[in-house]
Amino acid sequence: MSALHTFALAIYLAQIFAAAFLAILFLQSGIDKVADRHGNLEWLKGHFAKSPLAGTVPALLTIITILETAAGALSAIGCVLVILLRDSTIAFYGAVISAVAILALFFGQRMAKDYAGAAVLVPYFLLALVAIYLLAQP
Repeated sequence: MSALHTFALAIYLAQIFAAAFLAILFLQSGIDKVADRHGNLEWLKGHFAKSPLAGTVPALLTIITILETAAGALSAIGCVLVILLRDSTIAFYGAVISAVAILALFFGQRMAKDYAGAAVLVPYFLLALVAIYLLAQP
């Protein structure tokens, strides 16, 4: 009888959990930005009012909404494909887009001089980096 606690199984489970986490994180955030665009836009206009990004908030909201929704959708589809086919390709791209989205959010928080908000993003970015590494595994 083979052991169930193998390195290959640990990588497989970590791939599933990382992709599922990113899917939940970014689908919820992206869908919220679509469903309540007006509320998000008003809050962000206030948040960036005194930053160099003040005049670009509507365009930036559109870009971050696309990034987050794409990251969440790719991660969700990728999670299913990891489970069913053990193919991590789509989930890998979801993790890459996730890292790009987090970098965009981090840049915005730093530009708004919201250093505490920027610091909150660091663990998410580290998770995205770990996910990229794990999902690159065969």
